[in-house]
Amino acid sequence: MKHPQVYLRHILECIESVQHYVGDDREAFLNNSMARDAVLRQLQVMAESSQRVPDDLKAKHPTVEWRALAAFRNVLVHNYLGVDVEQALTAYEQNVPVLRAAVEQLLDELDA
Repeated sequence: MKHPQVYLRHILECIESVQHYVGDDREAFLNNSMARDAVLRQLQVMAESSQRVPDDLKAKHPTVEWRALAAFRNVLVHNYLGVDVEQALTAYEQNVPVLRAAVEQLLDELDA
């Protein structure tokens, strides 16, 4: 098993990538199929990485909906034809501030 920092950094990298791909123009993003596909892939990787974070670390941040993130990954992987990109992006935007803060704090603690 890899060190938890690997998965936590993966999550941050995915967050940065999604922000880059979406940019400031949500409408342009939604009209760009390559960007939409890239974002869905990054969301999948982010959710997959979150599942590999040890439970004791997750317990330090109960405000993060870790189980919902895992369920989101399953939707992305197993229901790819039924994924509404705009809805997925909205869910991401609503939850990423808490996730990012938790991941950054965990990394600070682990790297200290």
